[in-house]
Amino acid sequence: MSVLAAEPAGGRRRVPQDHPLTGTLAVLAILAGAVLLVWPALANGYPILFSDTHAFLVQASQPRMVWDKPWIYGPFLLALHGRTTLWLPLAAQGLLLSHLLWLTARALGVATAARHVALCLLLAAGSAAPWFAALLMPDILAPVTVLCLFLLAFGDRLRGWERGWAGGLAAFAIAAHLSHLVIAAVCVAVVALLRWRRVMAAAAPLLAALALLLLTNLVGYGRFAVSPYGAVFALAKMASDGTARAVIDRACPQAGWYMCGWAGRLPADSDDFLWDGNGPVWSSPGGPIGLAPEAARIVRRTVAEEPGGVALSALRNMRHQLARVRLGDTLGPDWLEQSVTGSLRAYFPAAEQARFAASRQAHGALAAVAAPFNAVHAALLALGAAMTVVMLAVRRRDPVWTGLAALVLAGVLANALVTGALSHVHDRYQARIAWLVLLPPAFAALSSRQRAA
Repeated sequence: MSVLAAEPAGGRRRVPQDHPLTGTLAVLAILAGAVLLVWPALANGYPILFSDTHAFLVQASQPRMVWDKPWIYGPFLLALHGRTTLWLPLAAQGLLLSHLLWLTARALGVATAARHVALCLLLAAGSAAPWFAALLMPDILAPVTVLCLFLLAFGDRLRGWERGWAGGLAAFAIAAHLSHLVIAAVCVAVVALLRWRRVMAAAAPLLAALALLLLTNLVGYGRFAVSPYGAVFALAKMASDGTARAVIDRACPQAGWYMCGWAGRLPADSDDFLWDGNGPVWSSPGGPIGLAPEAARIVRRTVAEEPGGVALSALRNMRHQLARVRLGDTLGPDWLEQSVTGSLRAYFPAAEQARFAASRQAHGALAAVAAPFNAVHAALLALGAAMTVVMLAVRRRDPVWTGLAALVLAGVLANALVTGALSHVHDRYQARIAWLVLLPPAFAALSSRQRAA
């Protein structure tokens, strides 16, 4: 890696990698990139929140296990905000993403301060990346998972501590959301195909994440399981797809399940199944935790009796999820007054509550800021996806560039599969990671332009 510095005579010379100017420019570029990558929070006047942010704030502040969320992201928020301000974890997310992009450029051999700032400018204006870096949810950790695994498998130019940092960050990112386990597993499989000698380096964070989930669930719930109650989500999705509904109709009333009482009238929408207070989950004795053992039995039976239907539904949902990449479904004030504002009152000073209350999001005005970007994002995503596929073929003799293109495509497809198959299709789920397809062509274009200059 090198950067260009002006000579007194007006010419240019290359500054050695260990020159102090190199490190200074790198730090400044990473800081500038972090600011660019969280600009929606600056425009909002506060970090962007979602109703589920409340659960993560409660997780560590009480502390308390939340049945549908790993005990990972909540402690991360607490460690950074320290009950002072949510701007601190927001700043950390921007720095994490900016630094990972810098390391990715280093791994490709194209890192300079100017390129990094240019890349972050492109992502800030032309992608959903800043909208998720500015959102206090584990969504930004889905693309972080892919980038970290790329660095572990193909980051030969990185220093040992940088690979170690990528490994630790990958374990945290994978454990933060159950869908990231599938994303990571698919990426590790791609590494095994492309660079099998580094497969253990890529697999280690996945194994560490599994161990962390097993440990936290054992301590918190007394259950040695990766997802003690995840079957409730699977049942909700299979019921909305019709496969579990057919099994319940055939098995009931002989099966004696609680769900037999819902035969013939199951909600067609998985979100209604899961979250309606009068629906199957919250009407059941013990709520989702009480329903989970029965849900697991019905899910297993559905997979056994309707394997083709389950597979076809998953692929159909994946196709729908791939196309859902618009901004908007996390930007409104929906349910924030009933959820997040209570956490702000309970755990933060009054000034923090006032900052949120003054934000665009609290007044329902943030979605209008994002709306004009959707058309630009869609066009760039289509172009980026096509160019990334082309690069996968053109760069096939360069293992590092091939690895980036392959892992990006694998991560994007795996994300659509797991979120589409196990949850209602929402724009948020795919928009959080689809922007990765811009990286291979963007890095190539920036490096080519600078060489030409």
